[in-house]
Amino acid sequence: MKRVAALLKAFLLLFALTAHAESPQVGVFDFENRTVLLNSGYTMPILGLGTYALDHDACVNSVMALLENGGRLIDTAYMYGNEEAVGEGVRRGMEEYGIPREDIFVITKIYPNQFSDPEAAIDMALEKLDIGYIDMLLLHHPGTGDVNAYKVMEQYVEAGMIHSLGLSNWYVEELTEFLPQVSIMPALVQNEIHPYYQEQDVVPFIQGKGIVVQCWYPLGGRGYTADLLGNETIQAIAKAHGVSAAQVILRWDLQRSIVAIPGSSNPEHIRENLDLFGFELSDEEMEQIAALDRGEKHDWY
Repeated sequence: MKRVAALLKAFLLLFALTAHAESPQVGVFDFENRTVLLNSGYTMPILGLGTYALDHDACVNSVMALLENGGRLIDTAYMYGNEEAVGEGVRRGMEEYGIPREDIFVITKIYPNQFSDPEAAIDMALEKLDIGYIDMLLLHHPGTGDVNAYKVMEQYVEAGMIHSLGLSNWYVEELTEFLPQVSIMPALVQNEIHPYYQEQDVVPFIQGKGIVVQCWYPLGGRGYTADLLGNETIQAIAKAHGVSAAQVILRWDLQRSIVAIPGSSNPEHIRENLDLFGFELSDEEMEQIAALDRGEKHDWY
C-alpha cells in the first residue's frame, strides 16, 4: 500500500512539473505565438507599432496596416494627440478584418501634467480610444504626483476598465524609489533602447523583477535612423540573413526579451517590421551588436 501511495505521489509530482513546464512563464517570450505573459496575467504581443508623431489619418492607416498584416500591439499616448485615431483604426480593423477586441492590445499613457487629476486623465483616454477598456496604461515619465496617479490607476484595474499598468522612462533609481509605494507591480517598463543605447544594466534589473521591458526608438529615433541602419556591422548581419537592417535590430530586441514597437506610417515598412520570425541571430551576431553600445541617448526622457 505504501508503495502504491509513493508511486501515486511520484506520478502526481511528475504531472505537476510537466504541466508547469508547458504553461507560459511570466516574462518569457513565446516565439511560436509571438506573445509574452505579463505579471498581470494577461498576454501581450511582443511586436507592434508605435504611433508617436503620426497625425490622425496617418495613424488610422498605420493601425489598419498593422492589423491587416497580423500585428496586434499598438502604442499611443495623451501627448501624441492621436488616441482617437488609434481607437478609430482599431474599431475599423475589428470590423473589416474580423478581429476580436481581445486579440488587440492597446497601450496609452498619461503625462505628468495630468497627474494632479488622474481620474479625468483616465476617463479622457477611455473616451478618446472608445474601445471598451484600456489594455495597459502607463505613466509617461516620472513627475510630481506620480505615485498618487498610479494608485488611482490601480482603482481602475480593480474596476476592470484597465487591465495592466506600467511605466515609461523609469530607470533603476526611479524604480527603486517608486515600487515600494504601490500595490500593483508594473507589468511593463518602456524605455529608449537601440543598439547605440542598450541599457545593458537597466534591462536585466527590470526583467529580474518580473517586469517586461519594451523599447521605444528601437531604430534610433528621428534624425538618427539612417545612421543606425547604415552601420557596417548591422548591414553585414542583414546581408548574411537576407533581411533588412531594421529587421536585424528588431530581431536583436526580441532575442533580448525586449518588446519592440517601431513607428512607421509606411505600410510596406510596417509589414517588414512584423516579419522577424524566419531567421535567428547567432550568439556571435548578438555579441557584435552588443559591442555597438555607445550610451548614446537620443531623447531627454
